[in-house]
Amino acid sequence: MERRRKFRYPRRLQLNSFTDPEIALNQLASELLLVATENAFPSAGRVLGEPIVADRDSPAADVSAMDGYAIRIEDLRRSVVPVAGEAQPGQAPRELVPGTAIRIFTGAVIPRGAEAVVMREETDESSRDQVAWHEAATSTVAGANIRVQGENGKAGDLIVPKGAMLGPASIAAAVNFGVWEIALGKRVRVSIIVTGNELFDVAAKPAAWQIRDSNGPTIAAVCATKPWIECMLPTRCLDDAEQLSRILASAIEVSDAVILTGGVSKGDYDYVPEVITGLGAKTIFHRLPIRPGRPILGAVSSTGKLILGLPGNPVSAIVGMTRFGIPLLAKQSGQTDWQPKPSSVRTSGRIDQSLPLHWYRLVKTIDAANVELIDSRGSGDLVALAQSSGFIHQGPGQLGPGPWNFFGW
Repeated sequence: MERRRKFRYPRRLQLNSFTDPEIALNQLASELLLVATENAFPSAGRVLGEPIVADRDSPAADVSAMDGYAIRIEDLRRSVVPVAGEAQPGQAPRELVPGTAIRIFTGAVIPRGAEAVVMREETDESSRDQVAWHEAATSTVAGANIRVQGENGKAGDLIVPKGAMLGPASIAAAVNFGVWEIALGKRVRVSIIVTGNELFDVAAKPAAWQIRDSNGPTIAAVCATKPWIECMLPTRCLDDAEQLSRILASAIEVSDAVILTGGVSKGDYDYVPEVITGLGAKTIFHRLPIRPGRPILGAVSSTGKLILGLPGNPVSAIVGMTRFGIPLLAKQSGQTDWQPKPSSVRTSGRIDQSLPLHWYRLVKTIDAANVELIDSRGSGDLVALAQSSGFIHQGPGQLGPGPWNFFGW
C-alpha cells in the first residue's frame, strides 16, 4: 500500500520577534482592511462610516429652561401682572405685550420681547388671568432661565465622529439633527474553524480520550456580545491539511475575518501556519511571549482580512479571543477607538510569583476595584475558567498586589 505523504507547504518567511503583545496587536491591526459601509437608519451597536453633523443650531431658537412666566424685567416692579396667554413647546413664538406676562413651559420658544423667565415656584398663581411675584422673583435678571439658541452647538458642528459606535445617547443626538439614514459599517462577518481529530459535538457521549468541542461555542459566544459582529456557525475540521486548506479558503472568501482554534503549535499535525502561508496570507506574528496562548498566530489575507489562529486549549482560546480577537475585529469594523481599555484592579493578596513573559491570570471579581486569583491547573482547566470573571495582565517580572489591568469576559 502506498504510504500517504505528509502535507507540506513552502517554508514560511522569518517573522518579526515581538516582545510586547501590544506591539504585535497594533502591527496586525495596521494591515487590516476595514469593512464596507451601507446606508441605514442609525441603530445601537453599529459603527459610523461618516460623521454626524448638526443640521441646525441646538437649541434651534431661544427656549425656556423651565416652567414659568416670560416677562420683561421692568414688569417685575409691578406686584401683579396680567397673563396674556401661553407658550407651549412646538408652537411658533408669540409677541409679548409690555405690561403682561406669558405663561411658558419647558422647551417652548421665548416670546418676542421677553427678557427672562420667572420660575413658577416664585409666583402666586391664585388667579388664572394674572400672576403675582414672590420676593425672590423680583431679583430675576435678564436672560434668566433661557437656553440661548446654539448654546449646545451650531449648525455644521461635529456631533459624533466617524468611527464611533452608536449607542442610545448618540442616536438621540443623531435623530435630533435629522439623521434618518447614514453610512454605517457593515457587521464584521466572522467564520470560526475548530480543528482537531479529538473533538466531538456537544451532544455526543465521548470516550475518555475524546473531547467535546467547547471552543466553537465559546468563540461564537464572545462574538455574540458585540452587535457589530455577524458570526457564522462554527465549522469543525480534522487535522488534515488539504481539508483545512479548502475550508479556510472558503471561509476567507465569504468572511471578513476567520478565527481558528488548534493546530497552531509545532506538532506534526499542526497545519494551520503552513496552510495560511500556502493560501497567500501574510503572517505578522506566530508565537508571542504570553501565557496562556503562546502559539497564537496573527495573519492577514491578500485581501486584507483577519486570520487569527488561537491555541486549542480552551482557556488559551477565550483569553486570546478577548485580548486579541475582539480588538482586531473592532478595528476592522471601522471603530477608531478600537484598542482595549482594561480597568485597573488590585488582587486581594500580594502576588509573589512572576514569569519572564506576559501572564494572563484568571481572576474572580470581588468588587469594582478588587479581584482574587483563581486556582487554575492550566490552560485546559474549564472548571477554573467557569469560576472566573476575566483575567489580569501580569507583566514580565511584576509582583505585588497591583494595580493590574483587568479584562472581563
